[in-house]
Amino acid sequence: MLAADAPPWAEEAFSELAKLDPQVAAIPEAAGPLPWRRREAGFAGLLRSLCGQMISNQAATAIWGRLAALPGALTPAGLLALDDEALRQAGLSRPKLSHARALAEAFAKEHISAEGLAALPDEAAIAAIAAIPGFGPWTAEVHLLFGHDRPDIFPSGDLALAASLAALRGLPGRPKPRELAELAMVWAPWRSMAARLLWHHWRHVTGRPAGE
Repeated sequence: MLAADAPPWAEEAFSELAKLDPQVAAIPEAAGPLPWRRREAGFAGLLRSLCGQMISNQAATAIWGRLAALPGALTPAGLLALDDEALRQAGLSRPKLSHARALAEAFAKEHISAEGLAALPDEAAIAAIAAIPGFGPWTAEVHLLFGHDRPDIFPSGDLALAASLAALRGLPGRPKPRELAELAMVWAPWRSMAARLLWHHWRHVTGRPAGE
């Protein structure tokens, strides 16, 4: 049911989730084995998360491809050395350009690092990322989930998670973020596994490839 490269805690998480919520744990029976998506834990991973904010997967992938192709763009110093026009040509809006530079500054001045984030508990790590201009709780949670393989992160502001749970449960509408966060408490301390399964379910019901 799980990809071979899943972390050591994943099997326990899936087993416990099957007891907590058999309906969510049954998602791979229809959607297929759960792929284990990952992103880099450091600067490049957070920059990619910035590109994915509030736009379609297709648009985010296109922007990321152009940005990643710019020489040096995936390092803090390299991005800071690029001029604004190059970043705009890659697809960054004026606000995202400013936020990308703020992220690069934070890493360059060692206000934040992959190692530093790894040493922090969940809430403190979320707060550290969210302190960077343009990086709210959703971006922080998604990064920690995919970049750091944390087991108990649930981005309750994610529209796809809300839509997936509504479809799975047959709800009349998508739960609002606060309601979704409350519903997710039943899956603690394995909320990341539940989130991954719900995203997998949503890709399945919408016909999107599992790798998106």
